[in-house]
Amino acid sequence: MTKRREQELERYAAIFAALSNPHRLKLFKRLASCCVTDRSCDVDQERCRCVSDLTEGIDIAPSTASHHLKELRRAGLIKTRRRGRLVECWVDPKVLDELASFLAGDGDTE
Repeated sequence: MTKRREQELERYAAIFAALSNPHRLKLFKRLASCCVTDRSCDVDQERCRCVSDLTEGIDIAPSTASHHLKELRRAGLIKTRRRGRLVECWVDPKVLDELASFLAGDGDTE
């Protein structure tokens, strides 16, 4: 296995580790649903979500949600931006495309 391929697999392992928590997976799915196929999330046109919006209906404290979102950001799954007291979050559609490609086995040399 090439060093590049090994690094790629380590990256995906970290991504799936971040998604292995049910709350993080739910938050990621909510964020991913704001993206329109073949268009990036437009953070200026309300295609991003604030932390308080994301936690509606999920029985977790805002501080816990912030921790989960930090883990998703660390894994490269989401992006965040602070606007005053609000933290906005979104998923870059490229990340969704990369995950779909990986799961489909595109470019898999093994």
